Amino acid sequence: MQRIDVADETGSTNADLLARHAAGEDIRGAVLLAEHQSAGRGRNGRSWSAPARSQIALSIGVDAAGVPAEGWGWLPLLTGVALVDAVRNSTGIEAGVKWPNDVLVGSGKLAGILAEVAAPDPVIVVGLGLNVTLTAAEAPDPRATSLQMLGADMLDRDVLAGAILRELITRIEKWWTAKGPDASLVADYRLRSSTLGSQVRAIMPGGNEIIGVAVDIDSLGRLNIDTGSEVATVSAGDITHLRPADN
Repeated sequence: MQRIDVADETGSTNADLLARHAAGEDIRGAVLLAEHQSAGRGRNGRSWSAPARSQIALSIGVDAAGVPAEGWGWLPLLTGVALVDAVRNSTGIEAGVKWPNDVLVGSGKLAGILAEVAAPDPVIVVGLGLNVTLTAAEAPDPRATSLQMLGADMLDRDVLAGAILRELITRIEKWWTAKGPDASLVADYRLRSSTLGSQVRAIMPGGNEIIGVAVDIDSLGRLNIDTGSEVATVSAGDITHLRPADN
């Protein structure tokens, strides 16, 4: 880790790190946190905003040089594992990772993750937003939850951010050393997944759907869905939404 910066307010920590990279700065290992992120982004350009100091919003620049591009899809997945572990160790709350980029407690979304490549360079910016003291009235989405709403006693954002970074950096270093997902990461992801083993509906651009049981994650970080007649493989870029099959 090179440096940690804290912004009082910004639009998007991911966008800021990408802009710094475009301006010629070496952002590998750089961490940016924001007290207030007013234009947070999710997959497919979805926006997310929350009151100041109600969540942890941070991004980190990851050196992907030497890691085959086929392994890059595991970065948001290992980030989810790191978040689940940090939350459990800090608060006792058991969360799960929903493929490809959410952390859930039950059906409530506790955190979101977004990884973006600083093309054409092998540098990836991984961002996350964890709801800490967000209230139901403040939530921009009724499906959102927060550590406070879940009854957590430990709501110190500095302590939580430190725990997240420790877990995240450890996972990233193992990923980089293994040049992709190693057996322990894959096993840990499967153990923490709230998606595997469940009936899901993958909604594709144009409205097409794949419905079946989520049976595995492959070496590229793609989801395998058993439809009963075949096992379909979908990547995060293939889908618009992944939902329970009965929703």
